[in-house]
Amino acid sequence: MKVADYLLQRLREWDVEYVFAYPGDGINGLLAAWGRAEDQPRFIQARHEEMAAFEAVGYAKFSGRTGVCAATSGPGAIHLLNGLYDAKLDHVPVVAIVGQTDRSAMGGSYQQEVDLLALYKDVASEFCEMVTVPAQLPNVLDRALRVAATRRTVTAVIIPADVQELDYEPPTHAFKQVPSSLGIPHYAPVPADEDLARAAEILNAGEKVAMLIGQGARHARPEVEQVADLLGAGVAKALLGKDALPDTLPYVTGSIGLLGTRPSYEMMRDCDTLLVVGSSFPYTQFLPEFDQARAVQIDLDPSLVGLRYPFEVNLVGDAGEALRRLIPLLERKVDGTWRKTVEDNAARWWEVMQRRAEVSADPVNPEYVVHALDALLPENAIVAADSGSAANWYARHLRFRGGMRGSLSGTLATMGPGVPYAIGAKFAHPDRPAIAIVGDGAMQMNGLAELITAAKYYREWSDPRMIVAVLNNHDLNQVTWEMRAMQGAPQFEPSQRLPDLRYAEIAALFGLDGVRVERPEDVEPAWRQALASDRPFVIDFRTDPAVPPIPPHATWEQIKAAAESVLKGDSDRTAVVRQGMKAKIQEFLHGSGGN
Repeated sequence: MKVADYLLQRLREWDVEYVFAYPGDGINGLLAAWGRAEDQPRFIQARHEEMAAFEAVGYAKFSGRTGVCAATSGPGAIHLLNGLYDAKLDHVPVVAIVGQTDRSAMGGSYQQEVDLLALYKDVASEFCEMVTVPAQLPNVLDRALRVAATRRTVTAVIIPADVQELDYEPPTHAFKQVPSSLGIPHYAPVPADEDLARAAEILNAGEKVAMLIGQGARHARPEVEQVADLLGAGVAKALLGKDALPDTLPYVTGSIGLLGTRPSYEMMRDCDTLLVVGSSFPYTQFLPEFDQARAVQIDLDPSLVGLRYPFEVNLVGDAGEALRRLIPLLERKVDGTWRKTVEDNAARWWEVMQRRAEVSADPVNPEYVVHALDALLPENAIVAADSGSAANWYARHLRFRGGMRGSLSGTLATMGPGVPYAIGAKFAHPDRPAIAIVGDGAMQMNGLAELITAAKYYREWSDPRMIVAVLNNHDLNQVTWEMRAMQGAPQFEPSQRLPDLRYAEIAALFGLDGVRVERPEDVEPAWRQALASDRPFVIDFRTDPAVPPIPPHATWEQIKAAAESVLKGDSDRTAVVRQGMKAKIQEFLHGSGGN
């Protein structure tokens, strides 16, 4: 048995099902071992190492398991980095297995020689080791998997090419030999009783309680609902926690932040007490004023408590266990005025979203594209959104319910993970439909090539539906709007303008299906056609770049800056003014008749 053979055996013993990867001579020993192991665990071939990492992240996000990716030395290892940073910043467990030049060539400025320990020092800061002798392997690999899973982070195992080919020798019962073992024990840390009592005192004293939950609350849904009911609280959600609580609950105000909703903004503006559960939401300006609200935080990671806001009590522990211990200490609020205000604001917001989706555009309103999907989403759908203006419409127009799942690149906010996330989701749940909502910039950057990956593997999925919705507006739209609002600068066409591609036709060349939509009346039929397809399906929505992703709290200064940029010579200035006014006025309309 070679070292490479044992590595794959050990991965199987850890119940690793898939390794998302791309080949190269720095992992030739591993590739040969995969052949001897009859492709177990499965080698899932991406088109690019960055996509392999993104697919591992998507798999980990939607399966709850550790994602594993692999790449060759030098350029392959470098390519992994963006996807690995995406995992690190979103607290997703991913292990990278990376090749390296032969030990005899190290330090000799050899071909593809990169100091990988230095390169990976930050992204895999919790654990990054190079295996230099066979007996070292089980300890290093086991620790990499264990640390990634328990600390929800990225770890890396670097294996020189010549070490992969050595005969495997296990560690012995001897000095400076380090044996290892399998498995991760399940544990749920809980806060101290005195801290729980202090937290309850603060929450019971509040009259207008707001809750903010993130992905750390995803497995504590019943407890979150019970606490919200007892406290008469509204619940806002960080984007990574969008699927942690159904949007159909009347007191759920939706997303918070720049891409958030007006009721979330209003709730934080007016509350007197804040309870944050399982979120390290970074944007302090969207939380209450520092002297406005007393605050309690619950988080599993002690290194992440006390950030973002001057919390009076920081509870370190599992969200579900902490809330279960907190519930008996809470007193039910009897005055329902605050809760009714939150619910009324949330209900009105969804009416505003309906109206904004109905605003006419040229040729198609991107808000209508996503709003039309909302009612058609299957109860078990998995949705991935890419960065850019697509994330705005994902955050605001999709109401998650039932067992729906969704995610995006939250903290890194990198372009391009939408399609590979959906592919990772299909390997995590081959029996569930996956939908990626991406801009044309992200599609041209990463998505087109990964359609080939989808074409390669979709016949293995029990439910072959993987829908890629491209918001094709010929513009890098989010940056264009940021330039208008923040810099008061007009659209800079050399950087922002994108070529128009026929995305559905390209998909057909790969053996997939698709349709181009250029009229509003064709939007819903296209979604229905895609949801009924027997293979991955690309919808090329020709959307209007002049529909503004105005934040719900937008200041007059930002609105004025956008208007001034238009007057300075934006190529589509007339449409921008028209769409901006039409979109903003929807927030001032009341009732279904618009009175």
